Amino acid sequence: MLAHVIYLLIMTILALSVPHPAVQTVSGTLITVGLIGAWRYAWAGINLARAAYYLNFAYPRRRKNAVEAYQARGLKDHTFFLVTTYKIAPDISTRVYRSIFEAAYHAKGGATIVASIVDEADARLIRQVMASVASRNPGSEAMVALKIDKIAGTGKRDALATSLRSIAKLNPGRNDIVIFVDGDSCVPVDVIDRSLPFFTDPSVGAVTTDEYSDTKGGRLFRDWFDLRFCQRHVMMSSMSLGERVLTLTGRMSIFRANLATDSGFVDLVRNDFIDHWRLGRVHFLTGDDKSTWYWLLQRGYKMLYLPDLCTVSIETQPNSGFMDSATVLMTRWFGNMLRTNARALALPASQIGYFTWWSILDQAISIWTTLAGPASILLATFFVSPWILPLYFAWVMFTRYCMCTIIMAFRKRSFPVTFPFLLYFSQVGGAVIKSFILFRLDRQRWTRQSAAKTGSYSLPLGQRLKAHSSTYMHGLALGWLILGVAYVGNLI
Repeated sequence: MLAHVIYLLIMTILALSVPHPAVQTVSGTLITVGLIGAWRYAWAGINLARAAYYLNFAYPRRRKNAVEAYQARGLKDHTFFLVTTYKIAPDISTRVYRSIFEAAYHAKGGATIVASIVDEADARLIRQVMASVASRNPGSEAMVALKIDKIAGTGKRDALATSLRSIAKLNPGRNDIVIFVDGDSCVPVDVIDRSLPFFTDPSVGAVTTDEYSDTKGGRLFRDWFDLRFCQRHVMMSSMSLGERVLTLTGRMSIFRANLATDSGFVDLVRNDFIDHWRLGRVHFLTGDDKSTWYWLLQRGYKMLYLPDLCTVSIETQPNSGFMDSATVLMTRWFGNMLRTNARALALPASQIGYFTWWSILDQAISIWTTLAGPASILLATFFVSPWILPLYFAWVMFTRYCMCTIIMAFRKRSFPVTFPFLLYFSQVGGAVIKSFILFRLDRQRWTRQSAAKTGSYSLPLGQRLKAHSSTYMHGLALGWLILGVAYVGNLI
């Protein structure tokens, strides 16, 4: 509580420290920042209102109707778990597979766990966990089977495709489901019973759930992930109101089995790519969750968010420093998004929903609107008056504090004083990273896998030319942005 009082006191001192004549000299820039902020916060307000309506009215009604339809049908559908495990610590794997087998033994229609592994030690651990859970569920009527796919360590996409083909050979029914689970995510024990009813609607292709972060790392890293998942809860709720979420989270999402085993779906998971006018063919290393999302979006299937089911994601800080770790993760996340969004925008808005289409477009526009504010402030500091800085800092502290208060109201709990700073970092730092990636879509990196070869050798001429052209295009875009905010703010 004391930290919040100090925070608000500093914000007030910054705002009141600026003399009135200084405010008038930077009024043009303040108006520019205010207009951009009004646009961004109006869009945020729309999503907040949609999320509140979805959570309090639309979703309870949808769940009630889905459960009634499922009970009326009277069938017990089978569930397949597809789990990918690669370079995961044994204690984490034990925890993850225990949650999966517990859920499987509560499945009324039975369950099959298909585990994709690289190391034989993981196979022994999985069998031990299965035996342990089975001994604690002696009266369970659920039929639980285990299949282990051992593959070479050629990446998650190969692992998913191989195991999906294994599931296809088991002839899943139309109403059966496949639950994709990462090797570091724990599923809720009632995930099957609470998700199956939504698939009584034949137009539903997949659902994803709420997430809770069990993060290993420094305090800032833990707070950052906590905030991100709170933001995710709001945005997923808003998008699900239109029955099209913007991603099917790779940590844990649930698919209709006959769609997940479709040959086209499997082929796209294994070998997805885009053809870029300047970079040529870019094969996707990461971003399988965006590939599966796009396949369903392209075919008009609904993709829903279930806020009353919560997956536990066990996050490990990839690097020692917070900034390095956040940059690595955002580079991967935003790269996956940007490589997929352009082709999603090419789909008819009438097919995917006008709100969904605009939300995808907004993800691209927000890169530049987010950067426009800080750019105009820096220009005004150098060319008009440095007094704009304390005003801007006070504005940032006030608006981010208000946003965090509203976001956390959806979780019905308080937040640490680090959240407003982390929110600003995610917005501005994320926009910087997005702008960098936008012109370098061929660069991909995963914490346990890299698309870029490392070494002291020199790159081929073609790759060097691409790199130089990316730098030129990026610099040109930033130059136009700076010129635009300077003109609008009456700085030139």
